[in-house]
Amino acid sequence: MFKKILVANRGEIAIRAFRAAYELGAKTVAVYPYEDRNSTHRLKADEAYQIGSVGHPVRAYLDVSEIIRVAKESGSDAIYPGYGFLSENPELAEAAKAEGITFIGPSSDVLEMAGNKVIAKDAAIRANVPVLKSTQSSANVDELLDQADAIGFPIFVKAVAGGGGRGMRRVAAKEDLRAALVEASREAESAFGDARVFLEQAVLRPRHIEVQILADTHGNVVHLFERDCSIQRRNQKVVEIAPAPLIDEDLRNTLYRDAVAFAKAIGYQNAGTVEFLIDTVGPNAGKHVFIEMNPRIQVEHTVSEEITDIDLVQSQMRIASGESLADLGLSQETIQRHGFAIQCRITTEDPAANFRPDTGKITTYRSPGGAGIRLDGGTVSTGVEVSPHFDSMLVKLIAKGRDFKSAVIRAERALAEFRIRGVSTNISFLQAVLADETFQSGDLSTSFIDERPQLFTAAPSQDRGTKILSWLADVTVNQPNGPRGDHFSPSTKLPSVDLTKPAPEGSRQQLLKLGPAGFAKALREQHHVAITDTTFRDAHQSLLATRIRGRDLQMIAPYVSRLTPQLLSVEAWGGATYDVALRFLGEDPWERLEVLRAAMPNLCIQMLLRGRNTVGYTPYPTEVTEAFVSEAAASGVDIFRIFDALNDVEQMKPAIAAVLKTKTAVAEVALCYTADLLDPQEKLYTLDYYLNLAQQIVDAGAHIIAIKDMAGLLRPAAAAKLVGALRDRFDLPVHLHTHDTAGGQLATLMAAINAGVDAVDVASAPMAGTTSQPSASALVAALAHTERDSGIPLESVTSLEPYWEAVRSVYAPFESGLPGPTGRVYKHEIPGGQLSNLRQQAIALGLGDHFERVEDMYAAANEILGRPTKVTPSSKVVGDLALHLVAVNADPKDFAENPQNYDVPDSVVGFMAGELGDLPGGWPEPFRTKVLQGKNLKFGITPVAEQDLQLLNGTDSAARRSTLNRLLFAAPTKEFEKFREIYGRLDQVDTVDYLYGLQAGHEHVVEISKGVQLFVGLEAIGSPDAKGYRTVMATLNGQLRPINIRDRKIASDVVSAEKADAANLGHVAAPFAGVVTLQTVEGAHVEIGQPVATIEAMKMEATITANVSGVVRRLAISKTQAVDAGDLIVVVEPAAS
Repeated sequence: MFKKILVANRGEIAIRAFRAAYELGAKTVAVYPYEDRNSTHRLKADEAYQIGSVGHPVRAYLDVSEIIRVAKESGSDAIYPGYGFLSENPELAEAAKAEGITFIGPSSDVLEMAGNKVIAKDAAIRANVPVLKSTQSSANVDELLDQADAIGFPIFVKAVAGGGGRGMRRVAAKEDLRAALVEASREAESAFGDARVFLEQAVLRPRHIEVQILADTHGNVVHLFERDCSIQRRNQKVVEIAPAPLIDEDLRNTLYRDAVAFAKAIGYQNAGTVEFLIDTVGPNAGKHVFIEMNPRIQVEHTVSEEITDIDLVQSQMRIASGESLADLGLSQETIQRHGFAIQCRITTEDPAANFRPDTGKITTYRSPGGAGIRLDGGTVSTGVEVSPHFDSMLVKLIAKGRDFKSAVIRAERALAEFRIRGVSTNISFLQAVLADETFQSGDLSTSFIDERPQLFTAAPSQDRGTKILSWLADVTVNQPNGPRGDHFSPSTKLPSVDLTKPAPEGSRQQLLKLGPAGFAKALREQHHVAITDTTFRDAHQSLLATRIRGRDLQMIAPYVSRLTPQLLSVEAWGGATYDVALRFLGEDPWERLEVLRAAMPNLCIQMLLRGRNTVGYTPYPTEVTEAFVSEAAASGVDIFRIFDALNDVEQMKPAIAAVLKTKTAVAEVALCYTADLLDPQEKLYTLDYYLNLAQQIVDAGAHIIAIKDMAGLLRPAAAAKLVGALRDRFDLPVHLHTHDTAGGQLATLMAAINAGVDAVDVASAPMAGTTSQPSASALVAALAHTERDSGIPLESVTSLEPYWEAVRSVYAPFESGLPGPTGRVYKHEIPGGQLSNLRQQAIALGLGDHFERVEDMYAAANEILGRPTKVTPSSKVVGDLALHLVAVNADPKDFAENPQNYDVPDSVVGFMAGELGDLPGGWPEPFRTKVLQGKNLKFGITPVAEQDLQLLNGTDSAARRSTLNRLLFAAPTKEFEKFREIYGRLDQVDTVDYLYGLQAGHEHVVEISKGVQLFVGLEAIGSPDAKGYRTVMATLNGQLRPINIRDRKIASDVVSAEKADAANLGHVAAPFAGVVTLQTVEGAHVEIGQPVATIEAMKMEATITANVSGVVRRLAISKTQAVDAGDLIVVVEPAAS
């Protein structure tokens, strides 16, 4: 036996050879290029030497002179080539022989003969082995093209010195042949240093079966049975099986006989493989043809080892050292076959990206084990960097079983055990292959994968742990909501209630029993005041920018359903919650609705519906409204509060009709209240106006009349007057919603109750007051022991308050900034929900210290725009104009008289054009005409595409929901989908962790599903690298997990923006901070007022126009760029006057 063996290879086959050499008592030598210095095979050898030059890692393994140099330097007496690289190159065998070093493999002559597929074919013919029709080899494309017709199509292009599918193409038609020849020849030259290729007849739906040969130097040849290698992609083997299932025994024995005959005919020595194709269809079905001999060990040799208990690599070494098969204890009679073995090649190839090899760092590696499982790995362990230079294979999985079925089951189990993170893998693809019924039956062919495109879209591992950890690490590093501080989980404040007992019957059972009309009639007839809890939606929309996560609502919902079953409803969905869930929280609003429905089975869930806008900001076709309402009702909404921003009943009718069509849901239709109907000077929003509006609402089919007082302007006496008049005129129940912005709305509720209002809205005390609703406990206490007692125990209401107080504390970064009530609301009339959001917008635009000016400008904008009722989306229009007037320091009076001299926000232009409908008091003229002059307006209801219409009208709920998300909020839905793709579902992450990140020395628990927990910890945060990335060393289930996170607080290559000269009319400046998109090019001629760019900030978009007529001489920014107020956008050279 050899004393020292150099392995001229890398990765798993090098390690395989080292293991065999160790067992034989030989020392081992590894070679590696600089780029491969961290490969595991270098560490497994007794000695290792660098070869090649830096920058050419693959070339190094193909350099014969370098291999020989190291062999001599290290004193190696044998070279083992493995497979690939130089394994079939006769030059290495010849060079080793010249230096007196044994090449572990066939002689150079045999390599030349067997490795050359054309010469090998001639040898097969001489051995009476059936072969395919083919051409002579050549690197001349035209020469090969001329010979193609004699063979016919389909046809194969094959490299003379090929292997592993490289240099091989299947061509269906002659017009595609030239390109295939050029590609294959180039690939062959790159991989093997030989550009010659040849053409060969293609077999119809073939099986690829190869026979393992072992031959000594004394003329003895045996076979180790066959392997089925039919599962291939682009002629690259994916799954290998030994022995081949579903094969005729006569054919099996014929393959053995022909393989041995061929090996003997060429005087073969050492291990090799004789490969055959077998037609499975057509006139030649069941017939085999020889295709080639691989004069080396193959990747799939492992399955032959498993079914024969023969170590092929050791056998190679022993035969090369002069031992005979008899010395090895081998003869054909004594070689027995046991069971079945399956090999799966685990690679970093991404099936969803056309098997593009992935690179990067392996952050987690957990391997399978147990009975019947073997792993042959190369460079695969946690922390290893997967190089782009070499083969994408990570590890070979070999599963053995008593029969084919048990081997498949074991392979499936082992694949499921793998956890490889940091790089993409083909594991999901392999799982899909093994799960295929045809595969399990053993009916295989080389077209198996091509015939099953669904294999490429098999769901990959969810990798939930890594995704969740990535979010937590990002938040930990960047602290978008500030430091973690001493926040605690609100769950510790949940009341003591036995949740194992079902919730008592409540309003939902009454609705199901009586139906919508009967439910409304009973509401009108009952004497106690019905109460709706808005804490789940409008309260946190008004106070916390709608940021409360579904998790925190779901947690308290079962307690609300058991402690306060007397509630009329819980307002928990619709309005801004839909948009914000998608845009900011990474939540699907439909999923939120489902979990709340399940958590509160006894209470009616109420939503806010913006008429035919549904939950969007613009009108949608009736088909969208109907589909939305239908899906919402089916998913859990019982009461739809429907409104229109301008009190236009025609805009509400499609939504009302859609709700009535369900026959299960209640249509509560709102009149939006503004101004002061008691004011003798009020000529527009009078009692008659509201009563006429209510009449239209009743005529449209409403079950309940709602008063929607968005800004808290409804004063006690006005409430008594309005409620009393509605009760006197109509038989429908009246439901009052208000905001406590000025602090006196409890009095308004009591006045309305005394006047006969049937239901009112309140919020849990910690989430009540100011821009939210009045306090629930205050109202319940005020009504206790009176004729209109709500019937809700005060103790039940107050027991929920500690939880909501804790929740509000956790969400402190999203507070509106309104420290207490403000009477200024009676002047500016800003709705409660918008008042908090407007503050955040003002801060983002650098106007946070001038909010009083914003309020004043809001009041002015309201007058300029014709005093519309202000609720989303009309309130947004008024807010956009107010912010714009403050930003450009405009005089409201001058703006109203000369709007053509200003950049008018796009929302204002659309509003004036009637995008949201007609104003109750008519259009403000001549302001409207001036704003619209010269504008190219494009708006209206876009019809639904036929494909989307089918999805909306279909029975697939998931498809309907995703279609609605996309139609209503295209951009936020994309953001949501991207968020889910990157971070997965974060519903089960505790909110303190979600908002503030990880805490060193603390174990964070995330229960991702029932009985499945992740234990997460923070070890350390590294210093930023040159690109601003930090390595967060975290632990996941006790294992270190490094995560690279971009620290967005670190700026790099900061370029100071150029400022516009206010005195230069040719300088076009950004009116405020935002993202600008250019709409002009250098050299373009522009007129005064012509748009040159648009700017977006928060939810506001405006057009930036030229101040003078002239030619655009310079663009000061890129196509789309973030800017600050006053930054130069475009330079216009004024035209000569």
